[in-house]
Amino acid sequence: MHKKPYRDLNTYFRTLFGCRVHKVTVDAGLSCPNRDGTLSTGGCIYCNTKGSGTGAHLQDLSITQQIERSKDRIARRFKTNKLMAYFQSFTNTYAPIAHLKALYDEALAIENVVGLAIGTRPDCVDTAVLDLLESYTSDHLIWIEYGLQSAHDRTLSLINRGHDFACFEKAVAATQRRGINICAHVILGLPGETRQDMLETADAVADMGIEGIKLHLLYVVRGTPMETLYRDGRYRCLEQYEYADLVCAFIERLPDTMIIQRLTGDPHPDELMAPAWSLQKKETLDLIHIIFEEKNTWQGKRFGPKASG
Repeated sequence: MHKKPYRDLNTYFRTLFGCRVHKVTVDAGLSCPNRDGTLSTGGCIYCNTKGSGTGAHLQDLSITQQIERSKDRIARRFKTNKLMAYFQSFTNTYAPIAHLKALYDEALAIENVVGLAIGTRPDCVDTAVLDLLESYTSDHLIWIEYGLQSAHDRTLSLINRGHDFACFEKAVAATQRRGINICAHVILGLPGETRQDMLETADAVADMGIEGIKLHLLYVVRGTPMETLYRDGRYRCLEQYEYADLVCAFIERLPDTMIIQRLTGDPHPDELMAPAWSLQKKETLDLIHIIFEEKNTWQGKRFGPKASG
Protein backbone atom coordinates (compact mmCIF):
# COMPACT_ATOMS: atom_id res chain seq x y z
CA MET A 1 0.00 0.00 0.00
CA HIS A 2 1.28 3.44 -0.93
CA LYS A 3 2.37 5.41 2.12
CA LYS A 4 0.13 8.37 2.87
CA PRO A 5 1.66 11.86 3.11
CA TYR A 6 0.32 12.21 6.65
CA ARG A 7 0.06 10.08 9.80
CA ASP A 8 -3.41 8.59 9.62
CA LEU A 9 -5.58 7.08 12.34
CA ASN A 10 -5.84 3.60 10.83
CA THR A 11 -2.06 3.21 10.72
CA TYR A 12 -1.83 4.44 14.30
CA PHE A 13 -4.34 1.83 15.49
CA ARG A 14 -2.62 -0.94 13.55
CA THR A 15 0.70 0.00 15.12
CA LEU A 16 -0.82 -0.13 18.62
CA PHE A 17 -3.04 -3.20 18.29
CA GLY A 18 -1.78 -5.06 15.25
CA CYS A 19 -5.17 -4.73 13.55
CA ARG A 20 -7.81 -2.24 12.55
CA VAL A 21 -9.84 -0.57 15.31
CA HIS A 22 -13.18 1.05 14.52
CA LYS A 23 -14.67 3.99 16.40
CA VAL A 24 -18.35 3.51 17.29
CA THR A 25 -20.34 6.69 17.85
CA VAL A 26 -22.49 6.66 20.97
CA ASP A 27 -25.00 9.18 22.27
CA ALA A 28 -25.00 9.52 26.06
CA GLY A 29 -27.91 11.93 26.19
CA LEU A 30 -25.84 14.73 27.71
CA SER A 31 -26.33 18.43 27.16
CA CYS A 32 -24.06 21.41 26.59
CA PRO A 33 -23.55 24.65 28.54
CA ASN A 34 -23.98 26.45 25.24
CA ARG A 35 -27.46 24.93 24.91
CA ASP A 36 -28.90 24.61 28.43
CA GLY A 37 -28.69 28.31 29.29
CA THR A 38 -25.46 28.23 31.30
CA LEU A 39 -23.69 30.09 28.50
CA SER A 40 -26.37 30.30 25.84
CA THR A 41 -29.47 28.54 24.57
CA GLY A 42 -28.65 28.74 20.88
CA GLY A 43 -25.41 26.80 20.72
CA CYS A 44 -22.69 27.42 18.18
CA ILE A 45 -24.10 28.95 15.00
CA TYR A 46 -23.39 25.82 12.91
CA CYS A 47 -24.78 23.26 15.39
CA ASN A 48 -28.33 21.90 15.29
CA THR A 49 -30.39 20.35 18.08
CA LYS A 50 -28.73 16.94 17.63
CA GLY A 51 -25.35 18.35 18.63
CA SER A 52 -23.61 16.65 15.68
CA GLY A 53 -24.70 13.28 16.99
CA THR A 54 -26.93 10.37 16.05
CA GLY A 55 -29.90 11.08 18.28
CA ALA A 56 -29.76 7.45 19.47
CA HIS A 57 -30.40 8.42 23.08
CA LEU A 58 -33.81 9.76 22.09
CA GLN A 59 -34.64 6.21 20.96
CA ASP A 60 -34.02 5.02 24.55
CA LEU A 61 -30.98 3.02 23.51
CA SER A 62 -28.41 2.45 26.25
CA ILE A 63 -24.69 2.76 25.60
CA THR A 64 -24.48 -1.05 25.51
CA GLN A 65 -27.36 -1.34 23.04
CA GLN A 66 -25.88 1.33 20.75
CA ILE A 67 -22.53 -0.45 20.59
CA GLU A 68 -23.87 -3.98 20.40
CA ARG A 69 -26.19 -3.25 17.49
CA SER A 70 -23.21 -1.92 15.49
CA LYS A 71 -20.84 -4.81 16.17
CA ASP A 72 -21.89 -7.24 13.43
CA ARG A 73 -22.07 -4.53 10.77
CA ILE A 74 -18.59 -3.27 11.67
CA ALA A 75 -17.14 -6.79 11.70
CA ARG A 76 -18.53 -7.49 8.23
CA ARG A 77 -17.61 -4.16 6.65
CA PHE A 78 -14.29 -3.38 8.30
CA LYS A 79 -13.08 -6.89 9.18
CA THR A 80 -12.41 -6.03 12.81
CA ASN A 81 -13.98 -6.69 16.19
CA LYS A 82 -11.91 -4.17 18.16
CA LEU A 83 -13.78 -0.97 18.95
CA MET A 84 -13.32 2.47 20.45
CA ALA A 85 -16.44 3.96 22.05
CA TYR A 86 -16.70 7.52 20.73
CA PHE A 87 -18.90 9.75 22.91
CA GLN A 88 -19.73 12.36 20.27
CA SER A 89 -23.05 14.12 20.81
CA PHE A 90 -22.90 17.43 22.66
CA THR A 91 -20.50 17.70 25.64
CA ASN A 92 -19.48 14.37 27.13
CA THR A 93 -17.83 15.62 30.32
CA TYR A 94 -20.79 17.83 31.21
CA ALA A 95 -22.48 15.83 33.97
CA PRO A 96 -21.88 14.81 37.60
CA ILE A 97 -18.75 12.71 37.91
CA ALA A 98 -20.65 9.63 39.15
CA HIS A 99 -22.86 9.70 36.07
CA LEU A 100 -19.86 10.08 33.77
CA LYS A 101 -18.13 7.14 35.46
CA ALA A 102 -21.20 4.96 34.98
CA LEU A 103 -21.34 5.84 31.27
CA TYR A 104 -17.63 5.25 30.65
CA ASP A 105 -17.60 2.04 32.71
CA GLU A 106 -20.55 0.68 30.76
CA ALA A 107 -18.78 1.25 27.44
CA LEU A 108 -15.49 -0.26 28.61
CA ALA A 109 -17.24 -3.34 30.00
CA ILE A 110 -18.35 -4.38 26.51
CA GLU A 111 -16.27 -7.12 24.94
CA ASN A 112 -13.60 -5.87 22.50
CA VAL A 113 -13.98 -2.19 23.43
CA VAL A 114 -10.35 -1.18 23.80
CA GLY A 115 -10.81 2.46 24.77
CA LEU A 116 -12.77 5.68 24.82
CA ALA A 117 -12.81 8.86 22.76
CA ILE A 118 -14.57 11.63 24.69
CA GLY A 119 -15.83 14.61 22.73
CA THR A 120 -16.11 17.74 24.87
CA ARG A 121 -15.42 21.45 25.22
CA PRO A 122 -12.27 22.91 26.79
CA ASP A 123 -14.40 24.79 29.33
CA CYS A 124 -16.03 21.57 30.54
CA VAL A 125 -13.14 19.71 32.13
CA ASP A 126 -11.87 19.93 35.68
CA THR A 127 -9.54 17.95 37.91
CA ALA A 128 -12.22 15.39 38.80
CA VAL A 129 -12.99 14.64 35.15
CA LEU A 130 -9.33 14.37 34.24
CA ASP A 131 -8.64 12.17 37.27
CA LEU A 132 -11.42 9.84 36.13
CA LEU A 133 -10.13 9.60 32.58
CA GLU A 134 -6.58 9.12 33.80
CA SER A 135 -7.73 6.19 35.95
CA TYR A 136 -8.58 4.26 32.78
CA THR A 137 -5.28 4.81 30.99
CA SER A 138 -3.38 1.87 32.52
CA ASP A 139 -5.72 -0.62 30.82
CA HIS A 140 -7.37 1.29 27.97
CA LEU A 141 -6.61 3.77 25.22
CA ILE A 142 -8.11 7.12 26.19
CA TRP A 143 -8.54 10.14 23.94
CA ILE A 144 -10.18 13.42 24.87
CA GLU A 145 -11.38 15.45 21.90
CA TYR A 146 -11.51 19.20 22.51
CA GLY A 147 -13.57 21.35 20.19
CA LEU A 148 -11.38 24.35 19.37
CA GLN A 149 -12.58 25.25 15.85
CA SER A 150 -10.30 28.31 15.56
CA ALA A 151 -7.40 29.89 17.40
CA HIS A 152 -8.85 33.37 16.79
CA ASP A 153 -10.97 34.85 19.58
CA ARG A 154 -12.88 37.09 17.17
CA THR A 155 -14.02 34.00 15.29
CA LEU A 156 -14.91 32.12 18.47
CA SER A 157 -17.05 35.08 19.51
CA LEU A 158 -18.70 35.31 16.08
CA ILE A 159 -19.69 31.64 16.07
CA ASN A 160 -21.01 31.91 19.65
CA ARG A 161 -18.52 29.33 20.89
CA GLY A 162 -18.64 30.53 24.49
CA HIS A 163 -14.92 30.25 25.26
CA ASP A 164 -11.68 31.77 24.02
CA PHE A 165 -8.38 30.29 22.83
CA ALA A 166 -6.81 30.75 26.26
CA CYS A 167 -9.45 28.37 27.64
CA PHE A 168 -8.33 25.73 25.14
CA GLU A 169 -4.69 26.27 26.08
CA LYS A 170 -5.55 25.87 29.77
CA ALA A 171 -7.45 22.61 29.14
CA VAL A 172 -4.60 21.19 27.08
CA ALA A 173 -2.05 22.05 29.76
CA ALA A 174 -4.20 20.43 32.46
CA THR A 175 -4.63 17.26 30.38
CA GLN A 176 -1.05 16.72 29.31
CA ARG A 177 1.22 14.36 31.25
CA ARG A 178 -1.78 12.32 32.44
CA GLY A 179 -1.56 9.60 29.81
CA ILE A 180 -4.66 11.02 28.10
CA ASN A 181 -4.25 11.68 24.39
CA ILE A 182 -5.60 14.99 23.08
CA CYS A 183 -7.33 15.52 19.74
CA ALA A 184 -8.21 19.06 18.67
CA HIS A 185 -11.17 19.76 16.38
CA VAL A 186 -10.72 22.57 13.85
CA ILE A 187 -13.26 23.86 11.32
CA LEU A 188 -12.09 25.28 8.00
CA GLY A 189 -14.26 27.90 6.32
CA LEU A 190 -15.66 29.67 9.38
CA PRO A 191 -17.32 33.04 8.70
CA GLY A 192 -14.89 35.90 8.28
CA GLU A 193 -11.75 33.76 8.27
CA THR A 194 -9.15 34.09 5.55
CA ARG A 195 -6.79 31.40 4.38
CA GLN A 196 -4.05 32.97 6.49
CA ASP A 197 -6.30 32.95 9.57
CA MET A 198 -6.81 29.21 9.15
CA LEU A 199 -3.10 28.56 8.68
CA GLU A 200 -2.42 30.56 11.84
CA THR A 201 -4.69 28.12 13.68
CA ALA A 202 -2.53 25.31 12.28
CA ASP A 203 0.59 27.04 13.61
CA ALA A 204 -1.02 27.55 17.02
CA VAL A 205 -1.98 23.89 17.55
CA ALA A 206 1.24 22.62 15.98
CA ASP A 207 3.31 23.98 18.83
CA MET A 208 1.21 22.60 21.70
CA GLY A 209 2.30 18.96 21.81
CA ILE A 210 -1.19 17.70 20.93
CA GLU A 211 -1.34 14.10 19.78
CA GLY A 212 -4.10 14.36 17.17
CA ILE A 213 -6.36 16.62 15.14
CA LYS A 214 -9.63 16.44 13.23
CA LEU A 215 -10.31 18.81 10.34
CA HIS A 216 -13.89 19.62 9.43
CA LEU A 217 -15.48 21.53 6.58
CA LEU A 218 -18.00 24.13 7.67
CA TYR A 219 -21.16 22.98 5.93
CA VAL A 220 -24.51 24.66 6.40
CA VAL A 221 -27.08 22.63 8.34
CA ARG A 222 -30.78 23.36 8.19
CA GLY A 223 -32.30 24.96 11.27
CA THR A 224 -29.14 26.75 12.37
CA PRO A 225 -28.09 30.42 12.35
CA MET A 226 -25.65 29.47 9.59
CA GLU A 227 -28.62 28.67 7.36
CA THR A 228 -29.87 32.24 7.81
CA LEU A 229 -26.44 33.69 6.99
CA TYR A 230 -26.22 31.51 3.90
CA ARG A 231 -29.73 32.29 2.65
CA ASP A 232 -29.14 36.01 3.16
CA GLY A 233 -25.96 35.87 1.07
CA ARG A 234 -23.74 36.73 4.03
CA TYR A 235 -21.77 33.49 3.92
CA ARG A 236 -20.00 31.76 1.05
CA CYS A 237 -19.15 28.08 1.37
CA LEU A 238 -15.70 26.89 0.41
CA GLU A 239 -15.38 25.24 -2.99
CA GLN A 240 -14.23 21.63 -3.07
CA TYR A 241 -10.75 22.34 -4.49
CA GLU A 242 -10.37 25.34 -2.20
CA TYR A 243 -11.08 23.15 0.83
CA ALA A 244 -8.83 20.30 -0.30
CA ASP A 245 -5.95 22.70 -0.93
CA LEU A 246 -6.46 24.25 2.53
CA VAL A 247 -6.33 20.82 4.15
CA CYS A 248 -2.96 20.11 2.52
CA ALA A 249 -1.57 23.53 3.51
CA PHE A 250 -2.83 23.03 7.07
CA ILE A 251 -1.35 19.55 7.47
CA GLU A 252 2.05 20.45 6.10
CA ARG A 253 2.40 22.91 9.01
CA LEU A 254 1.75 20.22 11.64
CA PRO A 255 4.46 18.03 13.22
CA ASP A 256 4.74 14.60 11.61
CA THR A 257 4.01 12.97 14.97
CA MET A 258 0.46 14.34 15.10
CA ILE A 259 -2.26 11.84 14.13
CA ILE A 260 -4.63 13.16 11.48
CA GLN A 261 -7.91 11.63 12.60
CA ARG A 262 -10.23 13.25 10.08
CA LEU A 263 -9.86 15.20 6.84
CA THR A 264 -13.48 16.28 6.38
CA GLY A 265 -16.89 15.85 7.94
CA ASP A 266 -19.91 13.65 7.28
CA PRO A 267 -23.05 15.77 6.91
CA HIS A 268 -26.44 14.12 7.22
CA PRO A 269 -27.94 14.40 3.71
CA ASP A 270 -31.41 15.27 5.01
CA GLU A 271 -30.02 18.12 7.13
CA LEU A 272 -27.54 19.60 4.65
CA MET A 273 -28.20 22.97 3.05
CA ALA A 274 -24.80 23.52 1.38
CA PRO A 275 -22.34 22.84 -0.14
CA ALA A 276 -23.66 19.85 -2.09
CA TRP A 277 -20.13 18.61 -2.79
CA SER A 278 -19.61 17.91 0.93
CA LEU A 279 -21.57 14.67 0.41
CA GLN A 280 -18.89 13.49 -2.06
CA LYS A 281 -16.48 12.35 0.63
CA LYS A 282 -14.42 9.90 -1.43
CA GLU A 283 -14.00 12.45 -4.20
CA THR A 284 -12.83 15.06 -1.69
CA LEU A 285 -10.36 12.65 -0.05
CA ASP A 286 -9.02 11.63 -3.46
CA LEU A 287 -8.57 15.30 -4.37
CA ILE A 288 -6.63 15.95 -1.16
CA HIS A 289 -4.22 13.14 -2.00
CA ILE A 290 -3.85 14.39 -5.58
CA ILE A 291 -2.93 17.88 -4.31
CA PHE A 292 -0.40 16.44 -1.86
CA GLU A 293 1.24 14.60 -4.74
CA GLU A 294 1.07 17.48 -7.24
CA LYS A 295 2.63 19.90 -4.76
CA ASN A 296 5.18 17.35 -3.55
CA THR A 297 4.31 18.10 0.05
CA TRP A 298 3.59 16.14 3.22
CA GLN A 299 2.78 16.50 6.89
CA GLY A 300 5.51 18.43 8.66
CA LYS A 301 7.10 19.95 5.56
CA ARG A 302 6.42 23.46 6.84
CA PHE A 303 6.49 22.70 10.55
CA GLY A 304 9.04 24.84 12.34
CA PRO A 305 9.96 28.13 10.66
CA LYS A 306 6.62 29.60 9.61
CA ALA A 307 5.84 30.79 6.15
CA SER A 308 2.69 32.16 4.57
CA GLY A 309 0.91 30.01 2.04
